[in-house]
Amino acid sequence: MKILVSACLMGRNCKYNGKNNYSEAVKEFVKGHEVIEVCPEVLGGLPTPRIPSEIVNGKVINAENKSVDLEFRRGAKKALEIAKEHHVDVAILKSKSPSCGAKEIYDGTFSGRTIKGMGVFARLLKENNIKMIDVEDLQKGEGSLY
Repeated sequence: MKILVSACLMGRNCKYNGKNNYSEAVKEFVKGHEVIEVCPEVLGGLPTPRIPSEIVNGKVINAENKSVDLEFRRGAKKALEIAKEHHVDVAILKSKSPSCGAKEIYDGTFSGRTIKGMGVFARLLKENNIKMIDVEDLQKGEGSLY
């Protein structure tokens, strides 16, 4: 099986704060499979570290109220191209991310509250019929597909 994974979950320091979201559950799940790591935000040209961003009224805005929507969408498109090029079977994505949130995202107030919704990259995957697993579900032992 070919599995696309949010690079931060594999221990890559590409998160907005320069750190990662390494997940032992992901490492175990992908054992024996072909893994393709992507970070749509980095692919879109954003630096690491970077100012945190959330989706506000359908656009990605950073905490300084500057639009980074173009970079997020460009990166999501590049990540989708990688997924298609590798014919991935499923993607494991970082929860709540404005790029990779598969079932919920931060609410756009930069307060830590979440709402139902999808990140920019997750939405592209769904529109292209590529199944997703939210890492939080995987860590709970559920592994629900979205």
